[in-house]
Amino acid sequence: MILRRIVLGLAVGLASPLLLGACGSSDGTGSGDAAPVAPATASVTSPAPASAPAASAAGDGGGSVTGSSALTTGVTAEAIDGVGTVVADDRGMTLYRYDKDEPDPSKWTCSGACTKTWLPVVVGDSVRTSGVGRSLLGTVHRDGRKQLTLAGWPLYRYSGDTAARQANGQGKDAQWYAVAPSGRKAAATG
Repeated sequence: MILRRIVLGLAVGLASPLLLGACGSSDGTGSGDAAPVAPATASVTSPAPASAPAASAAGDGGGSVTGSSALTTGVTAEAIDGVGTVVADDRGMTLYRYDKDEPDPSKWTCSGACTKTWLPVVVGDSVRTSGVGRSLLGTVHRDGRKQLTLAGWPLYRYSGDTAARQANGQGKDAQWYAVAPSGRKAAATG
């Protein structure tokens, strides 16, 4: 009985790398233009305030990462009337930066109730790009996940944008701005 468990364990252990290899690679060398997201040069995890609840593993809004638990898999440059060219996620939703965050080293400050309105952009190990320089992308650690950064600035979605290509968060509280592909604030164009 023990010998059978050992043999079974060895078989599973040997088969696992082969099965995982067949699933593809996330190193950015496969098809498409996916690239590994470089970690920020000095990834900083900002502690949540003592009054903030702990993050939920499901990302259900109990902590500082709220909204859909789906990872963002791509970013693209999009022209939006009245705002100019901005960065959008794989669903066409405009991405924003927060003036109170810091780009060097990357540090997020939006936590707790703030993340119910401004949803951190959580990514896996690679992100497809179109019109956005891969060298400008990075991540900052956030509650055990990776939040996407652009030119060091942590990125967010605005809960008030209910459809693709909206930028209802532009200029909110004179601190939130749609992000241009350079990482700078998008400027209103008209």
